[in-house]
Amino acid sequence: MRRFALAAALTVLPSLAAAQCAEGAMLWDRSELYFGLSRAGGGITAPEFTGFLDEEVTPRFPDGMTVLTAQGRWRNGEGEIIKEDSMMVILLHPPGGDAPGRIAEIREAYKARFDQQSVMLVSGQDCVSF
Repeated sequence: MRRFALAAALTVLPSLAAAQCAEGAMLWDRSELYFGLSRAGGGITAPEFTGFLDEEVTPRFPDGMTVLTAQGRWRNGEGEIIKEDSMMVILLHPPGGDAPGRIAEIREAYKARFDQQSVMLVSGQDCVSF
């Protein structure tokens, strides 16, 4: 699939685990979820997406998240550039534990509820302080 060719071409960067965080900061996992808002028969509305956040995301990550409006673009199998309104959810959480499983549940719930092919996940680590 051409859509994933860029990901395969990227060079893996050294982990931040080797880097030292500033005093008072902790190394946490960052998970970014990208939710497309297009679907057959009309787009996913703001109230529908808010309901999804309230019912699926917040119960799994009650300590908080950041939600951003985005404009996605990608090439489909026919070579067309598709533009799609999207929402991005950023989750910061301590490493380890069951966060990966909770994130997988969120992705599957969105695909099932809104008849989506995928929910993109980007993961990394960042130094975090409050």
